[in-house]
Amino acid sequence: MSNLTGKVALVTGGAHGIGAAIARAMAAAGAAVAITDIDSKAADELARELSADGARAIGATQDVTDDTAWPRALAWVEEALGPIDILVNNAGIAARLTKLEDTTLDGWRRVTAVNLDGVFLGGRAGIRAMKERGGAIVNVASVLGWVGAPMIGAYGATKHAVRGLTKSAAIECSYLRYPIRINAVCPGYIDTDMTAALKETLSEKELAKLAPMGRLGSPEEVAKTVVFLASDDAGFMTGADLVVDGGYTAR
Repeated sequence: MSNLTGKVALVTGGAHGIGAAIARAMAAAGAAVAITDIDSKAADELARELSADGARAIGATQDVTDDTAWPRALAWVEEALGPIDILVNNAGIAARLTKLEDTTLDGWRRVTAVNLDGVFLGGRAGIRAMKERGGAIVNVASVLGWVGAPMIGAYGATKHAVRGLTKSAAIECSYLRYPIRINAVCPGYIDTDMTAALKETLSEKELAKLAPMGRLGSPEEVAKTVVFLASDDAGFMTGADLVVDGGYTAR
């Protein structure tokens, strides 16, 4: 695994699923890790788990859609662990499967607020904090930011937008000569709480069709890709979006 020794990382939505796997992988790679989540209890519990294993880790609540919470979050991280070197914009939600014609404006705005506004606010805060000393930002998008899917229009729209924002922000930082790399990871169907309903409704044969490799991915497989993008091993990568989908988008 890539080395993050001496780095300070902030992982949003870091208490569960892919976010928790990212936090664990960052700590295993040597980073000090700040975990934020709307579920403050779970964030604290994971931070204590990592600390018990010898890592420097802290947890707190954060609503990524709250503009005023971002400066406070970064100040909290710097006071406890030092200035951030890595920001992972992982927080996201998936709405219930709904036809576009039946999607309410409130429902649409709820998904876009977390999945897109949260990434914008995080990216803006991260650039402001790291533009002098450098760092890496990794945005968690999705294979549904590459392809379309029925009944999930709001989610798909936000993930396409995250990919576009990642590329624009990466080029902007390079143009301004800010030493910040910005990349995205695009998970396919991963074995988390978000996909639990799929396992309940689909047969093994149907699940296998979600990826040519014939299985769901693991959060740890996504996390390793995020660690790579955040590390110096990806030093000449910016504006990239790496797909971790078992071949889903290759068909």
